[in-house]
Amino acid sequence: MTNYDTIVVGAGVAGLTAARLLNGAGQRVLVLEARDRVGGRVHTERSDGLVTDLGASWIHGIDDNPLVDVVRAFGMPMSEFTVGSFQPDGRPIAYYGPDGERLSTADAEHFAGDVHTVDELLGRTIAASRPGDSYETVVEAALALLDWRPERVERVREFLRHRTEEQYGVWIADLDAHGLDDDQVEGDEVVFPEGYDRLATRLADGLDVRLAHVVGAVRWSRDGVCVTSDCGDFRADRVVVTVPIGVLKSPEFLIDPPLPEPLAGAIERLEPNHFEKVVLRFPDRFWDDGVYAIRRQGDAGRWWHSCYDLTDLHGVPTLLTFAAGPCAEAIRTWDDAVVADSVLASLREIYGDAVAKPDHVLVTRWRDDPFARGSYGYLTVGATPEDHDLLATPVEGALHIAGEATWSEDPATVTAALRSGHRAAENILGTPVAFSALWA
Repeated sequence: MTNYDTIVVGAGVAGLTAARLLNGAGQRVLVLEARDRVGGRVHTERSDGLVTDLGASWIHGIDDNPLVDVVRAFGMPMSEFTVGSFQPDGRPIAYYGPDGERLSTADAEHFAGDVHTVDELLGRTIAASRPGDSYETVVEAALALLDWRPERVERVREFLRHRTEEQYGVWIADLDAHGLDDDQVEGDEVVFPEGYDRLATRLADGLDVRLAHVVGAVRWSRDGVCVTSDCGDFRADRVVVTVPIGVLKSPEFLIDPPLPEPLAGAIERLEPNHFEKVVLRFPDRFWDDGVYAIRRQGDAGRWWHSCYDLTDLHGVPTLLTFAAGPCAEAIRTWDDAVVADSVLASLREIYGDAVAKPDHVLVTRWRDDPFARGSYGYLTVGATPEDHDLLATPVEGALHIAGEATWSEDPATVTAALRSGHRAAENILGTPVAFSALWA
């Protein structure tokens, strides 16, 4: 049996980054991947000449972002598509009120101003929050500072609920008060017209990656590790585990001995979310011209409150919406046609009979994917942003954990995955490593 220097569990961006840097430093590295492809939650569908990213889509903020340097070095074309972390303005947005009528420009600007006012107050209420406060608690504390009529308050309240769902796929009362502390974007945001999966393919080039190897157990000690898969056991001096938080918490994935503190406490306070994409392609465009998003207020927007126009990216009339938090939980057993009907019914409340039957419907199922068990992780009530980094604490030089959930600055992103893999490699090598080593 070959004894490797390092085994990496998971061929997503975090795992491939760590493996590529370690391999470049001369280590014998083996990557074990449960799927029949690399990329993990970076996955692209190609059909009928169209490209659709089912998982990660964006680089959220290109300023001082090492991921931008990597994709440029790999020659991946990018298109600017800035969404701004669910902001109320900044891009053309068609707002529809509770009565289904489009808000005038003045009314939309007034509403956006209300959101900005509350966002400023939120900074104060979050700073004054106590351990155990939820994001709902700090939102209500901010809203209580205003002498506004109830309907005006409710419009902002529901917007902040939707922001929580769309950013982290969780109901506002289940997210910690500090759960959106990282919710900011530095610079433009970009997407990949040829598919985000090109990043994983390039990172995997030249590495020893074993696909369709489902790892069920990682046994570790100071003397080394044994990784058990359905294709046999593999031994190494150390292991880098990069599986998603949902898999890491699953009883079907064993780490023996169990994770010690502070890792055990950190993982207990993180949970996988409910967050799915719904992509609808149409024969003709029926929605507003010159907007990047359609947003619905009131009870009618409880689920399908935001639709994004991807027509320019896909070359055919395309809308993207998200099933997030309670919505994603409720539709979990629905088939794609039923989900599409629900979205279309919401759109018909605005556009009536102009809403056409879609040519193509795509609904992701990350929560039911056994190798993901959710789209990404979030901070439960009582957690702190530092829990992300605590989960990456090296254990006895033998066990390292990486992945988007282990990076506190901007978790739930490909940038976080890349940075966490880079950090794991540096921890193992005991020396700084330039990101340029990924493409050198």
